[in-house]
Amino acid sequence: MTDIAVTTQRGIVQGTCDDRFKGVLEAFVENFQSQDEVGASVAITLEGRTLVDLWGGQKTVGGEPWARDTIGVVYSCTKGASALCAHMAVDRGLLDLDAPVTRYWPAFGQAGKDGALVSMMLDHSVGLPSVRTPLKAGAFYDYDYMVEVLAKEAPFWKPGTRNGYHGITSAWTVGEMVHRSTAKRMGLFLRDEVTGPLGVDFWMGLPEEHEARVAPMIPAPVDAVARNSRMAQAMRADPTGPTAMFMGSMGGFSANSRAAHAAEIGSANGISNGRGLAGLYAPLANGGSLNGVRLVGPDTLTRMGLVSVATHEDATLAIPTRFSLGFMKSMDNRALENTASCSAILSEAAFGHVGAGGSIGFADPACKMSFGYSMNRMGQGILLNPRGQALVDAAYRALGYRSNASGVWTL
Repeated sequence: MTDIAVTTQRGIVQGTCDDRFKGVLEAFVENFQSQDEVGASVAITLEGRTLVDLWGGQKTVGGEPWARDTIGVVYSCTKGASALCAHMAVDRGLLDLDAPVTRYWPAFGQAGKDGALVSMMLDHSVGLPSVRTPLKAGAFYDYDYMVEVLAKEAPFWKPGTRNGYHGITSAWTVGEMVHRSTAKRMGLFLRDEVTGPLGVDFWMGLPEEHEARVAPMIPAPVDAVARNSRMAQAMRADPTGPTAMFMGSMGGFSANSRAAHAAEIGSANGISNGRGLAGLYAPLANGGSLNGVRLVGPDTLTRMGLVSVATHEDATLAIPTRFSLGFMKSMDNRALENTASCSAILSEAAFGHVGAGGSIGFADPACKMSFGYSMNRMGQGILLNPRGQALVDAAYRALGYRSNASGVWTL
């Protein structure tokens, strides 16, 4: 391992990097030099060993440096942690993916949702990508309130007949599957069963004593490309459709508020960094166990990586998507119009989740790699922007992968 200290226009990039992953270091530095990165971290484990652990830039524009223990909101990367909790419940025999949701949550069977299966809560096909019900101020910070709202809500489509990204609502659809099957709310389950035993810095409900470590998120500006994206077009075409309702119903969520950090929103408010994301996925890259901590067995791990739904037009995101049960799979939309930063190209074996603005965490069991990247200046698009994809590409090249022309990285 080589100790790193490289000066960039945003400050010093620090950490350690195995010589094999020199290309990742170069891409990380280049992001600060030419891609307007402000503050960021990236980490990679291989066969359970951390071979890349880099951080750098600024916690705020022109402010204090991004430190080794700086953390930030990783948005939908949180969904990967939530899905992991659900699969652990399945692995322990507490939750049945093929069972009706009403076995665990009887009230959910209202308004045409009685045929919903547990698996549909995980693969974005249950029909609740948003809610039509007007929400109170601060709704997303009130877990019990949102559970009651979703139980009563009519679906946008018959559960299981199509899929549309449940960008916020999966906090409570998946969350209640974990809560009702394990008798623990998901934030507590995650802390007790995953992050605590692994020693991973990933929070779903951040204790106040860690607040000073949080880097505020810098929103991406809305430019002409964003205004002409497929999501923007879908919102204009149908103001009452899933896309518009999802984007327009944030329940007062403000990512830089203490209330958002303290809440348990299992789809959107996880707080971590590159090291935490890579650490979360490291056991899943190594058979489901690491350093004496067992998360899932081989059958469950296999299921976690299998494509469950794929579509040419996601009902919410308005782009082609591919999901396993709770995780994103490699998605290649590079050849389509109005899809800038709407791809996330991994290997076919990999599974994980991106977060708004371009953060990502994933496991690749085929090469026993886990990967995490977080930043504070959000990029445009739905999936990875050039900063994150450059790091992923460099990681696969370091392992001898040849090409991603097929839509996945191949040897």
